[in-house]
Amino acid sequence: MRLPLQALLLSAVVALSPNGSLAPATGTGADNAPPVDPAPCLAAIAAGTEDRIIADCGALIDNDRTARADRIKALIARAGALARQGESDRAIADYDAVLRLDPTLADIFNARGELYWKRGDRPKAVADFSAALKLDPNHAAARDNYRRLALELERQGAMMALAGKPSFSCAAARRPVEKAICANPALADLDREISAVNARVLRAASGGSLVRELERRQEQFVATRNASFGKQGYDLEKAMRERLGELRKVQPQ
Repeated sequence: MRLPLQALLLSAVVALSPNGSLAPATGTGADNAPPVDPAPCLAAIAAGTEDRIIADCGALIDNDRTARADRIKALIARAGALARQGESDRAIADYDAVLRLDPTLADIFNARGELYWKRGDRPKAVADFSAALKLDPNHAAARDNYRRLALELERQGAMMALAGKPSFSCAAARRPVEKAICANPALADLDREISAVNARVLRAASGGSLVRELERRQEQFVATRNASFGKQGYDLEKAMRERLGELRKVQPQ
């Protein structure tokens, strides 16, 4: 899940070449202002030094006489540097500014979407990947990001649908311990996880004797749980967590 930011930076170097891309702005006082010098930003991008990119390209961005196209390239370079330093909010703000100047850049929608995804804002990430694909249906990175995020959301939805539900039917629950598990979402989640991990352990086991031993241990846990629930000193949640810990020690990695 990584935008080819190096390619964006290289394009910025080309676009910011001192051979005429930074034409002075017209208007009152423009002829008297010093010309915009892209050299520091160019050098910082070429060196790949984040702090210099942030400082030197920032100066270019803040200069009122910087041409629109050059401001876009400098913003892209600074956003990439900020993202690599973990400053996602500032990087997103720079990508916001880029897209206000040019809303046709699929790469930038994808890059901003990746930052939203990284900080857990999935709806905005989906929207950005979708926007990138609308602009460029063949955008490989956006297509892959959209596919993987859709699968993640599908799994998350399935987990939410199961939240608070045990491995057995509460409608058919008869034992006091089963009714207690059904009435407590935390215990229900524990029961479902114990069942799932136990199933994985059994599937990975080799040899009939090992399978039978693993089945015996689970049956013993359930029998002890059923017989001990409600008795003085018995802590159902503690017993369930201990059983889950035992299973995790032997589950396949």
